[in-house]
Amino acid sequence: MTILSRRTVLGLPIGLCAGFGLPHSWAAADAPATLPGTIRFDLAGESRPPRRITLYIPPGEPPAGGWPSLTLLDGNALAGTAIDIERVQAAYPAGSGVGSRFAIVAIGSPTEEAYDSVARSWDYTPPPGRTYPSYKPGGPELRTGGAAAFLDFVTRELRDEIARRCPINRSRQALFGHSFGGLFVLYALAHAPEAFSHWIAASPSIFWEDGSLLPSIGAFEKGSPVCAQLLLLAGAYEAELAPFQQALPDREQRLARLREASTVERARAMAERLGRHPGVTSRFQLIPGRTHMSVLPEALNEAAAFAFPIHPAPCPSDGSK
Repeated sequence: MTILSRRTVLGLPIGLCAGFGLPHSWAAADAPATLPGTIRFDLAGESRPPRRITLYIPPGEPPAGGWPSLTLLDGNALAGTAIDIERVQAAYPAGSGVGSRFAIVAIGSPTEEAYDSVARSWDYTPPPGRTYPSYKPGGPELRTGGAAAFLDFVTRELRDEIARRCPINRSRQALFGHSFGGLFVLYALAHAPEAFSHWIAASPSIFWEDGSLLPSIGAFEKGSPVCAQLLLLAGAYEAELAPFQQALPDREQRLARLREASTVERARAMAERLGRHPGVTSRFQLIPGRTHMSVLPEALNEAAAFAFPIHPAPCPSDGSK
């Protein structure tokens, strides 16, 4: 998105606003809205398209150890909601249960759309991956299987860039992902359990590509004890159709997709399975009245209280239960 100063915008004839992605209805005194405490920048790699980073830093001086942080996948879609949760709730811990202010690192794409289907299909899915037809006529093919490279980007390059801009507490970092993003959270936990202290997987696509995640989980279970707190969530209407979906013409197809994904059942089972690994504290939470897409605001609310509680739970020093 082109960033315009207020002075520049005020100097534009109203008819030219559409050329900058601005609505025709803007009046001369209008100006772009911003989120307080927020900056954004793009990071590109030699073999990777740019990823747009939205960084939110709480007001005031950082704690001595740096800010606790929440890293979000699908940042274009989630950054605004998460930032408002922090601004509204973290300032009032006794009323919200969110025990500390925290920075937010939202990873998205340089587009004004909520989702970049091409980028997320590649970034968030485990190898080996496959190739699928484009969603749109004439569009690029969708490739999957890039989670290993994306995990390296998140834990190395991105962290270095964030550290240049904001002091982060390395021992209090959370990762949140939804759908394919939830799938990536579980993949990252299996391959880099030391990278974050808290892991939140909302409606994770565990079924994807015949369970391509499961070899990573199996290898993780054979490894050493870790220190990780894990929350898996799903909407109740991921196990059955919502009332408003009952009369839709594609009702049967939707039911078939719900049954194939089995999101609630698989997420609950994964929470139980990973909770048996030494040092992992894991639980599943069902969010009533929500579908796969509408679960996000509640899931982010739960993520904030889970990752930054008033009374943090220590990890067992020996990795035992």
